[in-house]
Amino acid sequence: MHAPVLVLKDSLKRESGTKVHHANIQASKAVADIIRTTLGPRSMLKMLLDASGGIVVTNDGNAILRELDLAHPAAKSMIELSRTQDEEVGDGTTSVIVLAGEMLHVAEAFIEKNYHPTVICRAYNKALEDAIAVLDKIAMSIDVKDRSTVLGLVKSCIGTKFTSQFGDLIADLAIDATTTVGVDLGQGLREVDIKKYIKVEKVPGGQLEDSKVLKGVMINKDVVAPGKMKRKIVNPRIILLDCPLEYKKGENQTNAELVREEDWEVLLKMEEEYIENLCMQILKFKPDLVITEKGLSDLACHYLSKAGVSAIRRVRKTDNNRIAKASRAVIVNRPDELQESDVGTGAGLFEVKKIGDEFFTFIVDCKDPKACTVLLRGASKDLLNEVERNLQDAMSVARNIIKNPKLVPGGGATELTVSATLKQKSSSVEGIEKWPYEAAAIAFEAIPRTLAQNCGVNVIRTMTALQGKHANGENAWTGIDGNTGAIADMKERKIWDAYNVKAQTFKTAIEAACMLLRIDDIVSGIKKKQAPGAGQAPKPKVETEADADGEQILPD
Repeated sequence: MHAPVLVLKDSLKRESGTKVHHANIQASKAVADIIRTTLGPRSMLKMLLDASGGIVVTNDGNAILRELDLAHPAAKSMIELSRTQDEEVGDGTTSVIVLAGEMLHVAEAFIEKNYHPTVICRAYNKALEDAIAVLDKIAMSIDVKDRSTVLGLVKSCIGTKFTSQFGDLIADLAIDATTTVGVDLGQGLREVDIKKYIKVEKVPGGQLEDSKVLKGVMINKDVVAPGKMKRKIVNPRIILLDCPLEYKKGENQTNAELVREEDWEVLLKMEEEYIENLCMQILKFKPDLVITEKGLSDLACHYLSKAGVSAIRRVRKTDNNRIAKASRAVIVNRPDELQESDVGTGAGLFEVKKIGDEFFTFIVDCKDPKACTVLLRGASKDLLNEVERNLQDAMSVARNIIKNPKLVPGGGATELTVSATLKQKSSSVEGIEKWPYEAAAIAFEAIPRTLAQNCGVNVIRTMTALQGKHANGENAWTGIDGNTGAIADMKERKIWDAYNVKAQTFKTAIEAACMLLRIDDIVSGIKKKQAPGAGQAPKPKVETEADADGEQILPD
């Protein structure tokens, strides 16, 4: 399956372009075949052994390919596709690989007939333009404020994932989280920063139903002096600092010669006064909670607890930013620059709770928070990791809809419509490009075909029936219901996809196929290192039973 990489040895070895194309296409098809079975709601799961010996059970295309260690450069660039898709739109990571693999597969016949790759690429790019035009035509605009529609969309996008068995739970969490952190940019545009302002905290234990979106922030910290400081404050005044509340150490080694004994006490007094000064500058604003990213000395802790102020130290910068967004506080770098406007009063409740055997700080019930934490509970670590991956996808879909509120049909209906339209248009394409253009049209059918395969229905019958329905253009919304394998109207079954995701899938897959087709040589600059003492005859290696477990499943 894996193609030979050309390695520079004593003489430069090169293979003819056709052979390299064939090798690249084989490698890409191998990658597509690995994750083909994970497309659709009735898909298989993959169990992966990661580098550290842990296991990952998932059917998320990107998560699977991330763990693969493949030797062939073309296969590596295919893996890169799913990563790009995940970063851009967060969904469709499997579809993009399957589609790109199919595009290359149909191009193989033309390469063998000595078509020039540039001609094939031209035809593919033309097909891509027309495919996007078809998407624009069949897309349906929705109202982002209509929660039930958005919920239906997010549900159908994560219906293919493991957590779909838990009903609306994950979709609800995703929509709550993304609507919370959305910021209006004016002119009807909204910006949703998932990475920065939504934190997913996984706490093993409890049931998945206990998961919720907090109207605020949760961090894995306790107050500095648990006995002396309050663990629950209603409507707290919060001050956020980015500086240490302890005596400044000298930059390098400092030697001080003290002649009199009293001087030592003066020195200590100066340290104490410095810290007292810092604390008094903070206490002037009557805070209830002080949070700092750096250290906090025992003495500062004493002054603060005496004033009835709770303190938390060494908080992560990202967490501090989220607290600032949620409680409307401003992070201050020096206590003497504090102003009344820097104090956060947006939070309704500060509370430290014990979950399992760890303490967690909750700053919740915020008025219009612009950052939030999703608290996930579940039976085991593996389950929680998978739920988190699915939640990330769901949040990306919700974000896409907020940014571009347009839907296209799911269940392979979009691809079939695109395929039927391109087939009709291919007759008007002039010259030699007509055949690759038509082949690209047929390649789009890979998605519904794979869906049908994963449902376990008769693929040929289903595909023929679907092609018949789409050929006369009666209903663009006819596709496969991934659960039953029946042919159905996607509008009635509420199986939808986000326009952004589909458009990105088509663009990424076709552009990547064109890039791989235009490679006519793989020249490796990696020198094979000769091990020391390689001149001696190798010792015969006796294989034991234990070696069998360590063997690689996939060939290099």
